[in-house]
Amino acid sequence: MFRNIPIVTRNLLIINVLVYLLASVLQFGGKSLTDWGALHFFMASDFHVYQFITYQFLHGGFTHLFFNMFALWMFGCVIENVWGPKKFIFYYIFCGVGAGLCQEMVQYISFAADGLTSMDPEQVLNVNGQRLMTVDQIMNLSSTIGASGAVYGILLAFGMTFPNERIFIFPLPIPIKAKWFVAVYAIIEFVSAMSSVGDGVAHMAHIGGMLFGFLLILYWRKRPNSYFNVDATRQFFDRWSRTSRTRQTSYTSYTSNSSYSRPEDDMEYNARKKARQEEIDKILDKIRVSGYDSLSKEEKRRLFEASHEK
Repeated sequence: MFRNIPIVTRNLLIINVLVYLLASVLQFGGKSLTDWGALHFFMASDFHVYQFITYQFLHGGFTHLFFNMFALWMFGCVIENVWGPKKFIFYYIFCGVGAGLCQEMVQYISFAADGLTSMDPEQVLNVNGQRLMTVDQIMNLSSTIGASGAVYGILLAFGMTFPNERIFIFPLPIPIKAKWFVAVYAIIEFVSAMSSVGDGVAHMAHIGGMLFGFLLILYWRKRPNSYFNVDATRQFFDRWSRTSRTRQTSYTSYTSNSSYSRPEDDMEYNARKKARQEEIDKILDKIRVSGYDSLSKEEKRRLFEASHEK
């Protein structure tokens, strides 16, 4: 079963688990791997640019790791199979970095509201009336870890690629469409970000991962030739060719029996879309039962084309 997981998703799962195990035992200069790799506030002395990448592979506990990896496996397998490994890993890292940037923005607003950003980093403050700390030490206390931002981006990609695919959500007794599933999660995270300050969860990072993923998908849809694989480039030229033929025949096109070509009416359009959706549903059912490798070349092509249809 593990061999059937696409290569990037499989390696991400392995790396995250290995880093989690290593972080519990490794020490460098008196600091743990988490201290070095966690994303710190950009004005703090412990901040380094590479932390925008490393923080994505660190987790605060087994539960944190398990749920992130479960979601990555569940949705990442499908998205990578549709997009290809290069596009998938670029999207994953992009969403993770975007999530980190949003979290940095939230931390800056918080520190600025307390007046810390305008103070000398070495200035000593009286914390809680007892403990003396410098401004820099206080800033260094804020750090972010976890793959959640990137995973939320993958979740959004699944919802936008297969909006009408029905999935189960515990404890709901009935399946709901993926687009509603994503919308509910986004609303929950936004409400939590506004009302659950100090709960130890980087809710804005989750929203940031989805936001950056949404913007990147929109960019790719508007520029089909910017995809990271040969099939997508071929598809771009196929679309261009079909568009050109459509424009040429939209005014005075004749059929072989000299009758005017008739534009597709609403009923015909809806029937065609319904038939196409049924075909995609059958392919997705086949993936769930037998795995992606069981698809024929034609089925893989249809799935790929459907993922980029607006």
